[in-house]
Amino acid sequence: MYCFCDLYVFQGHDKPGGGFIAGLIAAIPFMIHSMVFGYDYTTKNFRINPRLIAGLGLLLAFISGMFAVFNFEPYMTPVWVEEKLPFIGKLGSPIFFDIGVFFVVFGVVLQITFLLTEE
Repeated sequence: MYCFCDLYVFQGHDKPGGGFIAGLIAAIPFMIHSMVFGYDYTTKNFRINPRLIAGLGLLLAFISGMFAVFNFEPYMTPVWVEEKLPFIGKLGSPIFFDIGVFFVVFGVVLQITFLLTEE
């Protein structure tokens, strides 16, 4: 499934964007749905716990820093694959960090929205 926020995630650290803005953009439809239809209907259709999404994002962001440790470099030092991939470009640990940030922001914004719309 293609999502508009994918473009922001793959911009990486060299350009504005990344996981934070992608998580905000991805959460907007769920925020609007929750405000219009209510907490019960939205959580019934959205079957994943937002806290679980945020926790998995934290885990992924932590693991992305460990790639450098396994190469005997300081934690969070970017590790890159030499070959370029089509549509993505150079693949490295910063993209996994951005995806982790995406999941954290997405999960936290959903949790806050669900708490505010819960009656």
